Amino acid sequence: MERFEVKRGLIKSIGGNAGLAKLATEYFDNVEVDSNGVFKASFAILASVNGEYTEDDKLMVDVVQMKGADLDDFLSADGGRKMAMESRSRWSTFLDEATGYTPKQRGDKAKEGAKKISKSKSAISMAKKFMSISKNVSEEKKATAEDLITQIEQKLEEGNGTRAMSLSEKLNKMFN
Repeated sequence: MERFEVKRGLIKSIGGNAGLAKLATEYFDNVEVDSNGVFKASFAILASVNGEYTEDDKLMVDVVQMKGADLDDFLSADGGRKMAMESRSRWSTFLDEATGYTPKQRGDKAKEGAKKISKSKSAISMAKKFMSISKNVSEEKKATAEDLITQIEQKLEEGNGTRAMSLSEKLNKMFN
């Protein structure tokens, strides 16, 4: 399962999950949409592609690619290599249109997101360490910090690195 940042306003202009499913029909075969708007499709070596826009405006996709003997058989068949290249090209172009970002921009956004998550986890560790060794932290301040830590951990579980980062900045300010 992968999550991609989506350019602001793109989901609305595409038409949400219904528009995403329509876009998928341009690039994949056998597109099916469930009642929640999640599409399922396939194309060549992409045995299964499931995708949807999430409530926090991200593109969430799950891709299963052929492996092992199935992949070997597909590639050795007439036109197999060409179809494999075509499936990679379609996948990349689909992501470009569904996110509004180029491959480089998607990579940069992913690095930025990973950095936010890392900084948030670091803030939690530092706060816990500081509270354990400091004798000058009031019980009230500890309780507030623990509440912030819980909120940060919840946002990290949800995959919301941006909100986790802003909460971790509040946590850092408490001890500076």
